[in-house]
Amino acid sequence: MVEAAVEVIRAEALNGLPHGFLGRRGGVSTGLVAGLNVGLGSADDPAAVAENRRRAAAAVLPDARLVTCYQVHSALCVEAGEWADDARPHADALVTNRRGLVLGILTADCAPVLFADVQAGVVGAAHAGWKGAFGGICEETISAMERLGARREDICAAIGPCIAQASYEVDEAFRDRFLAQDSARAMHFVAGREGRWQFDLEAYVSVRLAESAIGRIERLGLDTYAAPDRFYSFRRSTHRAEPDYGRQISLIGLP
Repeated sequence: MVEAAVEVIRAEALNGLPHGFLGRRGGVSTGLVAGLNVGLGSADDPAAVAENRRRAAAAVLPDARLVTCYQVHSALCVEAGEWADDARPHADALVTNRRGLVLGILTADCAPVLFADVQAGVVGAAHAGWKGAFGGICEETISAMERLGARREDICAAIGPCIAQASYEVDEAFRDRFLAQDSARAMHFVAGREGRWQFDLEAYVSVRLAESAIGRIERLGLDTYAAPDRFYSFRRSTHRAEPDYGRQISLIGLP
């Protein structure tokens, strides 16, 4: 049997580096999570998840060791190590200046952000859901890269597939939290149905990155919720009352 090709979405800002934002195409999982489900926490067959993780890493950086963390919607960033999957540290971002590793971040509506300072040979990957982005996960990743020798002005970042504003309805309390942080955050919300707002996660993450004064930011503008054949989406699965959902992975490493 011929393996289905893994779809790898790349960013111009990260040209020349092994990286990719992957969706659900090219995997072996079946049922509700059919495709390239890499979620260790899903109810999927562990053997299928393991094969999907192997395929994902091989599609971006063959022969590299895939390193992920136990994501908890925090602002914690760690330097990547060669830990086993069952010993993953609780964190939401990884950085490295080592070759032979490929950093992976799992998402299912949250924003994956891949970082690189090519000159310094330092890369990073962050899981920026609203909680992590609000708490400063992108800023922590940039600081961790600087500790490995990166220069802020040389760092490029790309924001991958995530839930788009048209698909992301929130309540007044959610919006108020952001306005209390900074009244200028109102720009990321548009009025929806009564008492509800539509939140632009991708734009919010992009602005936080811009405020960090890094060199380049790219937004891919891909909506996970609206493309069920291409991406997993926690919110879409919730709206459909499905008992499980898949996770996609975004990867970056050094050649």
